[in-house]
Amino acid sequence: MTEEAPQGVDPHIPNAARMYDYFLGGKDNFKADRDLGDMVLSVLPEVRDGTRENRAMIGRLVRYLCEQGITQFLDLGSGLPAQENVHEVALRHAPEARVVYVDNDPVVAVHGRALLADPDRVAMVLADMRRPEEVLSDPEVRGLLDFDRPVAVLMMFVLHLVPEEDDPQRFVAAYRDALAPGSYLAISHVTNDVATERVMQVSDFYRKANAAFTPRSGGEIGAFFGDFELIPPGLVNGPGPHGWPFDPDHPLPIDEDFARMAYAGVGRKP
Repeated sequence: MTEEAPQGVDPHIPNAARMYDYFLGGKDNFKADRDLGDMVLSVLPEVRDGTRENRAMIGRLVRYLCEQGITQFLDLGSGLPAQENVHEVALRHAPEARVVYVDNDPVVAVHGRALLADPDRVAMVLADMRRPEEVLSDPEVRGLLDFDRPVAVLMMFVLHLVPEEDDPQRFVAAYRDALAPGSYLAISHVTNDVATERVMQVSDFYRKANAAFTPRSGGEIGAFFGDFELIPPGLVNGPGPHGWPFDPDHPLPIDEDFARMAYAGVGRKP
């Protein structure tokens, strides 16, 4: 990717979505993203493998949700398109599936729209997930998703990029309240319960980026599910033998201590 940026995008300010793309080995990033990404890797070299495992985990999650009969997906803070996107997995297992991606980064929106092959089933919406009233009333969102039926809302590795002053508990609750019974909420989130020194170093690095890095405790992360029923084994950090994020048929490709730096869970609305 050249250093030319879309109008309104400053390529000199590191961007969390483009850094994630860099960790995945993508090309949709600028020098500022790569430089700050290298700083993160100097402290947490496992991040490259961790981001790839996160993509694989999302694939397993979507397959599981399709098996539960879910055909509608709202992917909040979706980031730049990568291999095995939500819609690719969902349409493979449920051809009638509908998927809406939401991100507030114009670069993400431009690339997402360029790569989406089925506008009748998939949409990329430029919006801020922190404003649920705007997301949930967006014509494209409403055009594809029927909130009178179950919807799976995905917040995968995005809430730790939201600072406390944005009141994430409030806006996550707004999404929960908008969902029909039988809907699901999936969250993965970096924690400060373990490896605190390294996690806080990364948090300091992200002060230079467009998004704050706010790791949270397991209790704080669990609170995002409200009264949703957590799917066994519940909120998981680490590879335990029955941890839903991890593939029991293959060895964990990342260090177990690193895996414990994030929680993941899925809740169902009663």
